[in-house]
Amino acid sequence: MSVYCFGIDIGGTTVKCGLFQTTGELCEKWEIKTRTEDNGKAILPDVAEAILAKMKEKDITKEMVAGVGVGVPGPVIREREVAVAVNLHWGYTMLANELEELLGDIPVKVGNDANVAALGEMWKGGGEGTNDLIMVTLGTGVGGGIIVGGKIVTGAHGAGGEIGHACVEPEETEACNCGNKGCLEQMASATGIVRLAKKILAESDQESVLSKGEVSAKTVFDAYKDGDAVAEKIVDKFAGYLGNALGIFSCVVDPDIIVIGGGVSKAGQPLIDAVKKYFQRDAFLSCKDTPIVLAKLDNDAGIYGAAKLVVE
Repeated sequence: MSVYCFGIDIGGTTVKCGLFQTTGELCEKWEIKTRTEDNGKAILPDVAEAILAKMKEKDITKEMVAGVGVGVPGPVIREREVAVAVNLHWGYTMLANELEELLGDIPVKVGNDANVAALGEMWKGGGEGTNDLIMVTLGTGVGGGIIVGGKIVTGAHGAGGEIGHACVEPEETEACNCGNKGCLEQMASATGIVRLAKKILAESDQESVLSKGEVSAKTVFDAYKDGDAVAEKIVDKFAGYLGNALGIFSCVVDPDIIVIGGGVSKAGQPLIDAVKKYFQRDAFLSCKDTPIVLAKLDNDAGIYGAAKLVVE
């Protein structure tokens, strides 16, 4: 009987690895270096070596492993193929086939890292006990994942859940990294909040602690919690963009819950309260009371979600 599974989250710097029981209990986690040189040829052999070494260490046979789930920073096709992963220097990669061969035919499933993080939060995090979830991650960019009926929504091109590239500001003149203009990522990421802050500070004649030091998403929210009037304007603008976007997404998905994670979410409940005001203003009547909560798994969401890929 299969009682174990592995969750692997491949990032540009490190590969996070987790050994789980199929019930969702994390037995052990560790990291290895992501070797991206030579077009990332060493990444999958390194992952396979790490898994097989852990199995040997724990006296786990192949028959005891339900499978290996892998999250990758790129679009994924049919839970097996990676279309491209720029940060890993990969082009099209038949990841599941290659890793299964290296592991002696242990089953492998693959998912986009943001989608997999959403699955992890649904399974054992902020959305535990739900089946329909929207997750948004606010970091350097804005990522996201959509779960419907307990399954990741990937779409026809692997772009399902690309929440950060919904247009929320059609009057924006600067281009997003994706090439479009006015994306949520430009307004609600950590870098987006700094952009908003600098613009509002330049236009304001009010005194603010933000005028006297480094401006970051953290300093903006710290000032906001202290009642700084300019910080209140910045957070209100940010919350308007994000709350409106989540209201639109909820009309399409009608989730049980919305989970907010990423570095910016460390601002905590004040962030949730600010966003909820605009979400409730703009969401469809049936969705207005949808809970908006903070993610719970932090950097482990990826390994939990990857493990969930192979657990039914």
